[in-house]
Amino acid sequence: MDGLDVDLVKAEALWEEALTLPGAYETEPDRWYHGDLVAENLLVANGRLVAVLDLGSVSVGDPTVDLHGAWEILDAPARALFAAKLGVTEAEWLRGRAWALGIALGALAYYWNTMPERRRDRLAMLRNVLASH
Repeated sequence: MDGLDVDLVKAEALWEEALTLPGAYETEPDRWYHGDLVAENLLVANGRLVAVLDLGSVSVGDPTVDLHGAWEILDAPARALFAAKLGVTEAEWLRGRAWALGIALGALAYYWNTMPERRRDRLAMLRNVLASH
């Protein structure tokens, strides 16, 4: 894919690290999750979240999938505040980051030629994931 320009070695290392974590199924009961909390599915009015759209991915399981939008929507300081306010553990945050990695890579492969705006957004998410520590 011309223009990808990301560190795939770093992406693989993040994925490998995430695979060593205990899954949510090992440490906590399944919970509801949205599954696609990204900018295009959040309706904001007057600076406040007023609705969450597209419930097609709602399911029960590891809710850290809902953290992935943080790498698309928020800058690094806002992501840190978001994680602190949620009270997520380091393992939960890393699982959310791995979800963001997987979702971004999957979307890039699927939408690269057909949806340039989505490609741009997921590429930004991927770059934010790889820039995070």
